[in-house]
Amino acid sequence: MICATNVTLAYGKRILFKDVNIKFTPGNCYGLIGANGAGKSTFLKILAGDIESDSGIVSVGTSERIAVLRQDHFAFDEETVLTTVIMGYEKLYKTMALRDALYAKPDFSEEDGLKSGELEVEFAEMNGYEADAEAAVLLSSLGIIEELHQKKMKELEGGEKVRVLLAQALFGNPDVLLLDEPTNNLDIKSIAWLEEFLYRFSNTVIVVSHDRHFMNQVCTHIADIDFGKISVYMGNYDFWYQASQLNLRQKQTENKKVTDRANELKAFIQRFSSNASKSKQATSRKKLLEKLTIEDMPVSSRKYPFICFKPERPCGNVILEVDGLTKTIDGEKVLDNISFTVNSGDKIAFMGKNSLSRTTLFQILAGEMEQDSGTFNWGVTITRSYFPKEHSAYFNGDQNLIDWLLQFAPPKEGISFARTFLGRMLFSGDEALKKTGVLSGGEKVRCMLSRMMLSESNVLILDEPTNHLDLESITALNDSLVKFQEVILFTSHDHEFVNTVANRIIEITPTGFIDRLMTFDEYIESKKAAQNI
Repeated sequence: MICATNVTLAYGKRILFKDVNIKFTPGNCYGLIGANGAGKSTFLKILAGDIESDSGIVSVGTSERIAVLRQDHFAFDEETVLTTVIMGYEKLYKTMALRDALYAKPDFSEEDGLKSGELEVEFAEMNGYEADAEAAVLLSSLGIIEELHQKKMKELEGGEKVRVLLAQALFGNPDVLLLDEPTNNLDIKSIAWLEEFLYRFSNTVIVVSHDRHFMNQVCTHIADIDFGKISVYMGNYDFWYQASQLNLRQKQTENKKVTDRANELKAFIQRFSSNASKSKQATSRKKLLEKLTIEDMPVSSRKYPFICFKPERPCGNVILEVDGLTKTIDGEKVLDNISFTVNSGDKIAFMGKNSLSRTTLFQILAGEMEQDSGTFNWGVTITRSYFPKEHSAYFNGDQNLIDWLLQFAPPKEGISFARTFLGRMLFSGDEALKKTGVLSGGEKVRCMLSRMMLSESNVLILDEPTNHLDLESITALNDSLVKFQEVILFTSHDHEFVNTVANRIIEITPTGFIDRLMTFDEYIESKKAAQNI
């Protein structure tokens, strides 16, 4: 169990949260949500003891251990992968180190023998004899093959390091588990394993994630940071969303009723206040009016960008024909004889373990890379717009956002148009004058989506568009693509996003590709069924 009592934190005049009192109890998984900048990661750091709040205290149960998913990918570079995982249980790791140092002494004394006996008892109580095996199982479950377990962390790729650090947090059955974006760089299989692990985990979990499907699968409660406080809802993310929207509508309805009643009373008073026969009734209604109170509607920190793709014209009968596309990069064949035809209304999610294969395919189809062999042909009615996963080249200049956006707007449009457009994408007021060089990852994504909207294309190609976005922006993008009537080719790690947008799945495998006309959930179930045959 972990409790926050009267916790307050502010940066200057900006209050993130004030007098927060919240208890996180064993057996529950709490999803910590809030808009970008609301303080989710900051609150996790306060709970972990990494930073101090302005006031208030954080307390945990006696002898309880907190484990944290660390984001520093270079902190353990000189350690082996297996050792890095075990280091997540600091007391066990120190006991192991003392024990090994003691046995390595050339002049092992009687006193050392007594000390080693004490250490052996502590070591056994912490399940130390199973530490290597437990760490190895965690690593393998997260896709880190056994051949990597004895390598140093600096020899691993970025995505592999993230998985090792996740294994480190999960190791040793911690009493409180704090996870900040644990599904980043995990494939579908690893995410499914983590969901099952957390479902069976009997202690306390607090997780920050932009993956709505993951939150729905693992969360028993939602802790919502908004309005300068943290409110706890029982249930998963979907339940929170429905409950919060219902609560908002109820407040709006109640306020409307009060406002309408107040207007009726005011009209009566104005009409009959000078009428002697009605003066008593007018006075009575004045008293009623004074008793009416309209509840202040607090301003939420959540902001939803307005995302809407409107094609200038619909697609024709011929959209895209791909025949035998092959591409080798740095000696690795990332595309091998890929062929498919895109039909009207297709919303195709491209899947596969190798993200380079999908990115390469999109770059070729967008005309940014040449294939080694094979052909592809777009229909004459097709206009396409491409969202590349790596888009920093679009922001190398020193332009402000108004000038940047006007590059892609119709020639007749000017500053007023750009300000209005940027305002709907959450760049209001002075935000529209920001330089492109200082934009955050999420802000760059919103700019790239703005560029795509202005193109009015009838085919959208999107490579991981949900990266860097907060839940509100993901929801807005998700809804806009569901409503889009033309063709979408895309890839994403967001399960809910893929399942609600795609009506066709193409998985690129090392030996070819699989093409199915179905939703993502249906595709996963079909693969499970095939494996059980």
